[in-house]
Amino acid sequence: MHRIKPLPTFLLQRYQGWKATTYAENSAWYRRLATEGQRPRAMVISCCDSRVHVTSIFGADQGEFFIHRNIANLVPPFEPDGDHHGTSAAVEYAVNVLQVAHIVVLGHSRCGGVQGCIDMCEGRAPELEEKSSFVGRWMDILRPKYDQVADIKADEDKSQRLEQLAVVTSMENLMTFPFVESRVNDGSLSIHGLWTDIAEGGMSQFMGKTLDFQPV
Repeated sequence: MHRIKPLPTFLLQRYQGWKATTYAENSAWYRRLATEGQRPRAMVISCCDSRVHVTSIFGADQGEFFIHRNIANLVPPFEPDGDHHGTSAAVEYAVNVLQVAHIVVLGHSRCGGVQGCIDMCEGRAPELEEKSSFVGRWMDILRPKYDQVADIKADEDKSQRLEQLAVVTSMENLMTFPFVESRVNDGSLSIHGLWTDIAEGGMSQFMGKTLDFQPV
């Protein structure tokens, strides 16, 4: 622990600027959030990618979204095996404790995790095949969907399609959680799938009736 260092100056300055402006102008609201607890309307499962700024995209305020981020916005299937499951724990907390009304799975363009899955499936990433690779084993969640894009010739089209299939995979796996399925069935919870184009700022949503992504 002696190698742990203080925050870099640029982060400290940004914090101090936030505290002196945004916080100072809304301190009563922050105190209310602290004392009354959070009541988010939705859970958003998005990628860790620093280019995906969930609160900015939707203009959300503090306390509005319960956000969970991981590589390639994936949700694993329900597996109560006693192992560590960070994403599953977040879903359980959002649904059973916070009683969110919506779960939004947000995928995006140029996803490095999805590209890693493609590289792994096409034999270009032997390091991801290693049992010790956390990223590789995580992307095994998406790997079964690769067969649906294997014949797509254009690299960009292949990546985009698998990025969208990552969203579909997460929605499918969410429905394997009994507490999610029961609330979806009784109408108190809805699941939504989105894919955003970082460069163009576009957004597409998954349509359950047509089973495809359409611009919003």
